Amino acid sequence: MEHTPRANRIHIGIYGRCNSGKSSLVNALTGQQAAVVSDVAGTTTDAVNKSMELPGLGAVTFIDTAGFDDTGELGPQRLDRTRKAADRTDVALIVHAGGATDIEREWIGRFGERNIPVVLVRNKADLLADGTAELATLRTETGIDPIAVSARTGQGIERLIAAIAEAGRSAAEEVSITGGLVGTGDVVMLVMPQDAQAPKGRLILPQVQTIRELLDKGCTVVSCTPAGMRSSLAALSAPPRLVITDSQAFAAVSDMTPPESMLTSFSVLFAHYKGDIRAFMEGAAAIDRLTERSRVLIAEACTHAPATEDIGRVKIPRLLRKRIGEGLAIDIVAGADFPDDLSPYDLIIHCGACMFNRRHVLSRLGRASAQQVPMTNYGITIAHLTGILDRVVYPDMERRAPGAQNTATA
Repeated sequence: MEHTPRANRIHIGIYGRCNSGKSSLVNALTGQQAAVVSDVAGTTTDAVNKSMELPGLGAVTFIDTAGFDDTGELGPQRLDRTRKAADRTDVALIVHAGGATDIEREWIGRFGERNIPVVLVRNKADLLADGTAELATLRTETGIDPIAVSARTGQGIERLIAAIAEAGRSAAEEVSITGGLVGTGDVVMLVMPQDAQAPKGRLILPQVQTIRELLDKGCTVVSCTPAGMRSSLAALSAPPRLVITDSQAFAAVSDMTPPESMLTSFSVLFAHYKGDIRAFMEGAAAIDRLTERSRVLIAEACTHAPATEDIGRVKIPRLLRKRIGEGLAIDIVAGADFPDDLSPYDLIIHCGACMFNRRHVLSRLGRASAQQVPMTNYGITIAHLTGILDRVVYPDMERRAPGAQNTATA
């Protein structure tokens, strides 16, 4: 179960008022004490993640959040964490335990605007005097047929799991990393620098996931470093159909890639796998409109100790300032630190987001679009700045003959 990366799991957020039984419900669904349970309001502070296998759906992550109506000194901060958890939620469980439904209706509307399926749970059903009448009222007020459960007794848990699985299947979107670029029998060369950014003894997640998909497709995978690329090409009887490189080596690898071969990067592939590749390609056009009075936001999905030649903190800023000028303002955020107000920025450049689920990246893209701020990603930015974007392929292009040019506008 734990071998499935969290970013590849269906994320099921559990939302509701304080003391509605959210944490107890998480424990009942997972079959263990995954969350702290207390009668004291505000027990859940940061969102709690618990991974498990859900019958009928597979690998999922439950997100236990702070209450909608959390008050007190830390209430606003806790509610902000709950809102951020909504950005990565694929299926929302709204837990109700009686009383008014105004806040629940508000959040149901928020999820509806994002096309996120909602499962409405009437918790503490073992305490209902007239369950049928209350469930009918709840259905009328929210427009959703509620599921009556008791986290304490286990009543209705099996039905709830079935409902979550059904909602999760409707929310799941099967996206291929390489799309139709390659198929059975194709040779694919992976060019992977082993420098200060490469963890010793292992490959980074995008490389591992790409290799696995290529093997599942029946491709032959040839791996090398930039320094060994020429000798690896010479060892092949014919040019590879596709060359995939780390974005930082784009320019050098492009020079060595045979004209018969297609070229892309892990970051470009993940721009499609985790987001909207065409929106990212269009966003790259904003690079040409930047001036020394412009401001750029660079967003990293993970938090890590920056390497000496970190791609997001060093290499991309260096390339941008070389093109635009030293006066270009660049801000860098990491992890969950993504501004609500994006209006100060002329461009957002996001990493490949291998640590985020697709919903999370699309939420950020949606927020940027709503504020009319263009957004692109690392690989596309580097390809644009090095003048090779017209050669780079991406997965939602039609399967093309080797050597065909990219006609997309960027």
